[in-house]
Amino acid sequence: MEPASAALAALLDQTTALHRHLCPRQVLGVRLGLLAGACLGLVVPQPFESKRLIAIVETDGCFADGVSAAANCWTGRRTLRVEDYGKVAATFIDTFSGRAVRIHPHPEARERARALAPEAPNRWQAQLLGYQRLPNAELLVVTPVALTLSLEKLVSRAGYRVTCARCNEEVINEREVVRDGVTLCRACADAAYYRAIDVREPARVDAHCDSEA
Repeated sequence: MEPASAALAALLDQTTALHRHLCPRQVLGVRLGLLAGACLGLVVPQPFESKRLIAIVETDGCFADGVSAAANCWTGRRTLRVEDYGKVAATFIDTFSGRAVRIHPHPEARERARALAPEAPNRWQAQLLGYQRLPNAELLVVTPVALTLSLEKLVSRAGYRVTCARCNEEVINEREVVRDGVTLCRACADAAYYRAIDVREPARVDAHCDSEA
């Protein structure tokens, strides 16, 4: 089932508003979300009051916002998770049936996109246009998958909280680690992504937006 042009255009407008521009990865995210709904037999974007569909994206940035717009899955609503593998791919889970599909661009998607947008002045524009025009079967690869983690643990329980025995910080959503009977947060149990610094040491953060899918 191919996305209707009007529905696709409306969702692209939505993700464009989030970034003030439209890029190829946003288009891919929207196309993935729409195809996931068709594969799982669910209406997308899912109704605001519903949390039936959960998406796990394998990179952040523009692509993730495209998925969110199409599926109505958001980190703030706990229906979107980021497992950063550095891949433009996502797994979509129907929490009612337990069915899940992982979708990613076809390895030849870039070349196929350029062939469908001969009027494009450059490769970036060719991807932007071609990703909107390609049929699902030529743009995306769908694989039925089974989660290696518990869906119940993924969703967790409302109001659940414990305290890390080492840093004394609260941990919610059953994300703690228990070692030798001691409850720890993941930062204390493993290598944390941060370290405490002296207040005199400058902190530096570099950020950028990739322009090509």
